[in-house]
Amino acid sequence: MEINNNNGEDISAFFSKTNTTNRVAALPLSVLSWIEENSSDVFLLIDENGKIVYATKAVESTLSYKVQDLLGIYWHEKLPEKDVFYIRKQVKGQKSSRKNFVLNVLNNDRNHVLLDCIVEEWTDGGTRPMHYLVYLKDITHKKETEEMMVRSEKMSVAGQLAAGIAHEIRNPLTSLKGFLQLLQAGVNRKEEYFTIMIDEIEKIEKIESITSELLYISKPLTDNKKIEPVINMIEDIVTLLLPQATLNNIEILIERPVHEKIFCDRSQIKQVLINLVKNAIEAMDTPGKIVLSTEQVDDNIIISVSDEGRGIETDILHKLGEPFFTTKQSGTGLGLLITKQILKAHHASLQIKQKPTKGSTFQLVFTDSKEE
Repeated sequence: MEINNNNGEDISAFFSKTNTTNRVAALPLSVLSWIEENSSDVFLLIDENGKIVYATKAVESTLSYKVQDLLGIYWHEKLPEKDVFYIRKQVKGQKSSRKNFVLNVLNNDRNHVLLDCIVEEWTDGGTRPMHYLVYLKDITHKKETEEMMVRSEKMSVAGQLAAGIAHEIRNPLTSLKGFLQLLQAGVNRKEEYFTIMIDEIEKIEKIESITSELLYISKPLTDNKKIEPVINMIEDIVTLLLPQATLNNIEILIERPVHEKIFCDRSQIKQVLINLVKNAIEAMDTPGKIVLSTEQVDDNIIISVSDEGRGIETDILHKLGEPFFTTKQSGTGLGLLITKQILKAHHASLQIKQKPTKGSTFQLVFTDSKEE
């Protein structure tokens, strides 16, 4: 059976070959026709020299290129140099014959398109790829929806934390007002009162760091990964969440020393830690402690958040992280979902463990903590 590409050239020889590793079955013409008619995603066939020999019509709606404009050209001719460099780095860095990564490219209309990209090597049983099958899925709207969810959750968290900050501000202001009234009345213990008032003003100055962190989490998440000391991120979120913890008679402790560093986006991992520590505070009905710790196990960096709360019932453990599932009366059910999405982008995972006595431990496991 003859199978033609968009130029009318016979490529049936390619589709009749079987990948001895993956046992890929031959693709009949009916399969190609079904893909053309039913898929809104792009499929490209690229030969061993890098030339595009087949493209589905979906490339026109996704990348704004006509099919005939792509056939016979090298795959990198339509891409900016930085995108070509990124793709080659991703393909080279993944040992499997199946490469999967995300691209943010300019289409022919000069608009950015976010693409989920899968590249599969096809061979005739030898070691050299004979062709590359490329799958491109436009995930721009999916990403926008996820970002909207993150913004919604961040605003919800910021609103809840504001109550603790208001409490921190109200106490020293009340004290200052009282001492000023006493001084106005002509009391004789001025020096003693001045000393106390200075202490109260210093408390207000410390609140500046709390409000800075609150403003920080209200900003959009960035996408700027670099080597970051874990201790800096932990100390920042403790500063932010301490007022809420204090209101609930809860201590937040850092188990030192913390020497570990991870390759990450600082704003995203801080968002994850905020979600976990805030959840830990809300899980504790009685006074207790939340302990943050880190450790290196083999090549993994593990950040743990351990609480003394009610613990998690076994029958709902698997539901945590599902969209809109929550055990809180006023919860959104998005916190752990967002946490898992962020961790996935960092080649990391979330593990939840029940403590022998009471409470739970949430662990962030970074399996690839070095720069790629």
